Amino acid sequence: MKILSLDSATQSATCAILDNSKVLGEITFNYKKQHSQILMPIIDELFKNTQMSIDDIDAFVASKGPGSFTGLRIGMATIKGLSQGTNKPFVTVSTLDSLAYNLAYTNGIICPILDALRDNVYTALYTFEDCELNRISDYINISIDELITMLKDKNCNISFVGDGTTKFKEKLIANLPNVSFAPDHLNLAKASSLGELGLKLLANGITDDIYSSVPIYLRKPQAEREYEEKMRQKKNE
Repeated sequence: MKILSLDSATQSATCAILDNSKVLGEITFNYKKQHSQILMPIIDELFKNTQMSIDDIDAFVASKGPGSFTGLRIGMATIKGLSQGTNKPFVTVSTLDSLAYNLAYTNGIICPILDALRDNVYTALYTFEDCELNRISDYINISIDELITMLKDKNCNISFVGDGTTKFKEKLIANLPNVSFAPDHLNLAKASSLGELGLKLLANGITDDIYSSVPIYLRKPQAEREYEEKMRQKKNE
């Protein structure tokens, strides 16, 4: 099965084409251009360099977050459009899952952290056992201090991965024993990791519905939060 995989939940944009377990091509762009400007050119470049077309793709995999609200909507809309236009299935995978999969075969707990601003992180906890990634917590949006408290009683090595590691590395080292950190290149979301997880779902007959599939936001958009706060203050006047 050939799939096109795409993740635009974070600052980086990444796309890959996989043929079962073989990565035919992958492009990751981690610079200043907006996802809306670069996703389709990246996809086009992948097709050109693999001498393939959209007709060669059997299914699609998209990130469902959590992460950037705008980036998630752009990525999901792109994959849904390609799925609907080709009448081929798609499936969604969490960016946290794919980041944890970057550290496959790591012992102990794998903890991906994405910066959610204001000292908050998007995270979940995982183990890798019997050649499978296992999520052992919910997807959550908590403060870094709350995460540290949650991990203090874990009597094993904890491996951190994701764009939040650079920001909070010193604090994590100071407050937790037995911690390790992914190398910088693995802290980026990788469409190949997302694609491998998506292939496993597709192989088991799992697909998403184009109308009901939605991103994992974990928190409301800032504009909505500010509006609710304004209404609350107005009500209390």
